[in-house]
Amino acid sequence: MTPTPEIRSRLPHVGTTIFSTMSALAQQHGAVNLGQGFPDFDCDPALVEAVHQAMKAGHNQYPLMTGVPALRQGIAAKMEALYGRRYDADREITVTAGATQALLSTLLAIVHPGDEVIVLEPCYDAYGPEIELAGGTVVCVKLLPDTYRPDLPAIAAAITPRTRALVINTPHNPSGRIWPAEDLQALSDLLAPTSVLVISDEVYEHMVFDGRQHESAARFPGLAARSFVISSFGKTYHVTGWKVGYVAAPAALMAEFRKVHQFNVFTVNTPVQHGLAAYLQDPRPYRDLPAFYQRKRDLFREGLAGSRLRLLPCEGTYFQCVDYSALGEPSGLAPDEFCRWLTREIGVAAIPLSAFYAEPGDDRLIRFCFAKQDETLRSALEKLCRL
Repeated sequence: MTPTPEIRSRLPHVGTTIFSTMSALAQQHGAVNLGQGFPDFDCDPALVEAVHQAMKAGHNQYPLMTGVPALRQGIAAKMEALYGRRYDADREITVTAGATQALLSTLLAIVHPGDEVIVLEPCYDAYGPEIELAGGTVVCVKLLPDTYRPDLPAIAAAITPRTRALVINTPHNPSGRIWPAEDLQALSDLLAPTSVLVISDEVYEHMVFDGRQHESAARFPGLAARSFVISSFGKTYHVTGWKVGYVAAPAALMAEFRKVHQFNVFTVNTPVQHGLAAYLQDPRPYRDLPAFYQRKRDLFREGLAGSRLRLLPCEGTYFQCVDYSALGEPSGLAPDEFCRWLTREIGVAAIPLSAFYAEPGDDRLIRFCFAKQDETLRSALEKLCRL
């Protein structure tokens, strides 16, 4: 047989992700999967109908590369209403194939070989590989322990003449914490004398609990002027499989983003964009989202109160982190091994927080996703309370 030519990997250290591994293990053992971050319930039927009507109306060919105008206008209006900054729908907003594509296209647009990009750990596992694909060097700075807020002196110390960008994320995955206004303002002040750009991952912007407010980079003029703000309709409307998100940025930055975007995916699903544009006209679905997920958070937290797992604060997102160090013998397992044990022996799949670090530590912390039907959560809680 003719051998297949070998290639030199662009990501030699990347293998199967812990998310895929745990989902496969959950399926193998019939476990309740609270690992990967997606809902197991349907979206609003009205949203599906809006997409159906768009298809029937003939919106089935390529839209503009930048996105359907009505959708970009809706995004601009929403961001102005929520954060007080008016983005120009024609020049400063682009619809993307989800937030991950938005992030990669941003990095490809701004990062050159030799540039450094600061990421704040623990962080979404796509950040590092995407920086490497863009030719950049990942510089890891840890968030403050316990609070998962930015360590401003550590960030300042990490900035060098080669620093091109800083990636921030609030509400924060995986910790479920949010950054208050003073952190964003302090970050704005810190970056003011630099040319460092900001990539602000805000996909959980509408999942903030207990009366708190999401502090978008768009709300702070000093940050907005240097930021690519990224969000996701998939997270907001329970349609992660549709893979539609967007980026908002000043016109000069957006012009460079679009150069990459047009040769990356070029454009995004047309009828879905039209359906989202129609659905976005009513703000109630995203305004009601905090209460919707807070109820699920409370159900899950109250159920875990009967276990020996120590609950960490959860202020936003749909993730609950716990410390398993009080469990006796199982607490001796490293987080990834504990998650495998939990899946096999208890019947609930989770994700270790160690998966969100370049160099995992020994914290006994794992993350559950509570974006699930109540029956799913109750089934998991019944099993977890055996611990």
